[in-house]
Amino acid sequence: MSQKRKHVITTDSKHAFPTAKNELDRDFTSLKLGEKWLSDITYIRVNDDWNYLTTIIDLADRKVVGWSLSEDMTTQNAVMAAWMSATKSRNIIDGFIFHSDRVVQYASNKMTNRFYFNRKVRQSMSRHGNCCDNAVAESFFKTIKHEWLYRFKFNSYSQL
Repeated sequence: MSQKRKHVITTDSKHAFPTAKNELDRDFTSLKLGEKWLSDITYIRVNDDWNYLTTIIDLADRKVVGWSLSEDMTTQNAVMAAWMSATKSRNIIDGFIFHSDRVVQYASNKMTNRFYFNRKVRQSMSRHGNCCDNAVAESFFKTIKHEWLYRFKFNSYSQL
C-alpha cells in the first residue's frame, strides 16, 4: 500500500554560520574516485515522526560511499555519521571537493572545522535556493523514495 506523500520543510538554511563557495558549480563529472563527493539529507516518515537519511555519493561512479539513518537531524547523527562511513569506505585525493546544500548541519563548526584542517578538502555549497546545484543527490532521493520507500509504511526506526 502506498503511503500519502506530503512535502515538509525539514532543513534550516537560515542560520548564522558562514557558507562555502559553490566550488562544484554543477560540474557533476569526475574521472577519479575520491575527487568529488556530493551529500544531502532527506526525510522519511515513520508513523507520525520523521527519520533522516544522509547520503554521500562519489561522482566518479555514482556510488553511495557513506550514509547514515538517524532519528534526529543533528550534525553528529546525520552528516558526521555519514562522513565517517564514507571515509572508512573510500579515500579522498588531493583537490577533493565535498559538496552539499547550505543547511546548518553542513555549515556547522563541527563540519567546517573538520574540512578546514584537512588540506585535501575544499568544501562547496549550493547557491541559496538552488536545488539544481545538488541535482545528483536530489535525483537519487527521488528514485529511492519512489522505487522503494513510498511502497511501505514504516512503524519504527528499526523497521525502516
